[in-house]
Amino acid sequence: MFHHLKASEITRSAGGTRTFQGAAYHAGVSFFLEEDAPGKGPALHRHDYPETFIVEAGAVRFTVGDTQLEAGPGDIVVVEAGTPHAFVSLGPDVLVMVCIHAAEKMSATWLDGR
Repeated sequence: MFHHLKASEITRSAGGTRTFQGAAYHAGVSFFLEEDAPGKGPALHRHDYPETFIVEAGAVRFTVGDTQLEAGPGDIVVVEAGTPHAFVSLGPDVLVMVCIHAAEKMSATWLDGR
């Protein structure tokens, strides 16, 4: 069995990021197809599973635990389960990144008081 989703069928946020929750498709993973303008990105949070980031375009600053690092096109960042992390698009171009969640359903614990 297989599933084929057209881009138009994938939920898109107001900012343009597309979301895929794998549970409905027995995919074993979920992901965001992230598109962030400069200065945008999620606040500090953590997951009960690892998350892998693949930067396709733009520049991004990650905060992972007590470490900050910058990444660009072609770079991959892996954040282990339970590790606090956040990122922000550095500009000047739009950040295009795949954020792979090793879970069929994404969930986060927000650490900024949300």
